Amino acid sequence: MSDRELDVRALQPMHRHTAIFATFEALPEKESFVLVNDHDPKPLYYQFQAEHAGRFDWQYLEEGPEVWRVRIARTAK
Repeated sequence: MSDRELDVRALQPMHRHTAIFATFEALPEKESFVLVNDHDPKPLYYQFQAEHAGRFDWQYLEEGPEVWRVRIARTAK
């Protein structure tokens, strides 16, 4: 089964993190989604580290220059 994609490029920047974290919170353990963004979401990674340390996995699938794809998995509840 392929991961669900969450493409946030069309969302207003102020709504992106809300959509991303809502998607993550809805994930069952050991499931993932692919985030599609128009810039490197490294600040988002740091926010995940601060708020969900030990409960997620982050894997770059594509690193720009125009599109970034990151698989974000829930490793624990």
